[in-house]
Amino acid sequence: MMKKLQKLGKALMLPVAALPICGILMGLGYAIAPGVMGVPGAATSGALYNIGFLLIKAGGALIDNMAWLFVIGVAVGLSDDRDGTSALAGLVSWLMMTNLLSTGVVTTLMPAIADDPVKTLAFDKIQNVFIAIIAGIIGSACYNRFKSAKLPDWLAFFSGKRCVAIVTGLVSIVVSVVLLFVWPIIFGALVSVGEAIIGMDGIGAGIYAFLNRLLIPTGLHHALNNVFWFDTIGLGDLSHYWAGDVTGQNGVTWSLGMYMSGFFPCMMFGVFGAALAMIKTAKNKKAAIGLVLSAAICAFICGVTEPFEFGFMFLCFPLYIVYAALYGIFTVITYYVGFRAGFCFSAGATDLVFSSFLPAANNTLMIIPLGIAAFVVFYLVFYFAITKFNLKTPGREDEEADFAEADKNATLANNDFTAIAAAVLEGLGGKENVASLDNCITRLRIEVKDGTQVNEKKIKEAGVAGVMRPSQTAIQVIIGTKVQFVADEMAKML
Repeated sequence: MMKKLQKLGKALMLPVAALPICGILMGLGYAIAPGVMGVPGAATSGALYNIGFLLIKAGGALIDNMAWLFVIGVAVGLSDDRDGTSALAGLVSWLMMTNLLSTGVVTTLMPAIADDPVKTLAFDKIQNVFIAIIAGIIGSACYNRFKSAKLPDWLAFFSGKRCVAIVTGLVSIVVSVVLLFVWPIIFGALVSVGEAIIGMDGIGAGIYAFLNRLLIPTGLHHALNNVFWFDTIGLGDLSHYWAGDVTGQNGVTWSLGMYMSGFFPCMMFGVFGAALAMIKTAKNKKAAIGLVLSAAICAFICGVTEPFEFGFMFLCFPLYIVYAALYGIFTVITYYVGFRAGFCFSAGATDLVFSSFLPAANNTLMIIPLGIAAFVVFYLVFYFAITKFNLKTPGREDEEADFAEADKNATLANNDFTAIAAAVLEGLGGKENVASLDNCITRLRIEVKDGTQVNEKKIKEAGVAGVMRPSQTAIQVIIGTKVQFVADEMAKML
């Protein structure tokens, strides 16, 4: 199971890499044009407003449609040969499920749901990352299984890859029917949990923050957010905060801002500490810096943490649980030290600055000691956990980081990538014997159908640096940093 999660995490690297710059653009946009998010007294017109608005919309183009990126990324990443047909299949599954499970369709099929606000809310939030990942998995699985399907002559036109989208659609209908009954039950249970912890003061806020982060991969955090941030059950921490209310007025019976404040030290400073720990412990530091540092900057400026979180949550889910727990702990601390801040978008520096002018803000400068503490604690906890338990974070995935170091001096006999690929393929027993082809940073990774047909001597004669056989059917051909060119040529031959 862990290996499959790590493979899913690797598939998510491509779409995740596109997100940090978008988050930074949105943060700069909100800083330039706070009027876009309704900050009282902020300008809502003029040149600066238009520039900020443009940046926000440019960043939001991907951030707001992140699920679409994940559908395609997962579908292609989990397919055997990275064929675009798998992306189409994933998109078919996503469109099918989100349409069948939309509120309008669901309430038509089951009118009673329209009278249940919690179930209605559940289907209002169906276009989330969890459904996107499911759609991507369905698309890739159907592609891998049916890409070579042979149908009777009268249906021959739909054989092979043309039948993948059709099968995907049928599977997606079945999955949608299952989710029709399962999704509102899970969503409703989480709403009930939220209602149960409302009266627990700081401890309840900490439990909420922990569950909020823990549920990010599933999209079910919306169930809790609607309990605490908005007026779903008469609470509305976010809506009352930005309306200019204070505790004791307009029905605010709790410490206003308590369900938002704890996110600020974690998102602004804690993520930076965790990112530094990942970079320090990475074997492939360039890969780690490229992903987590830009994601940490994104989190600091505007509180968009998904690029950082999705970068490691599936590679190492136990560490993600620890990460979520740290949010809970710091939320409890912020409650009792009296730090109060709110966000309209998310808990980044932009929202912190503008929310500090609202009546409910309190002890804003406490963000400095809280932030320093969050940075240190996140760094130490992540560094200890990664090194003690050899956890797989960016730059440490599987054995790839080790390969990069061990094979960094590997060279090919020549740069005729086509000839090398053809010779390696011959040594593998021909294309009929190859079940799958992949590559990491420096090696071809091949699964063969019959290991006895592999001729290692012939593969080495192709001019490669070496051959390894982790199992009877798994072959690793050491190429070096030019591995992608050989892999591309071999993929054409296959």
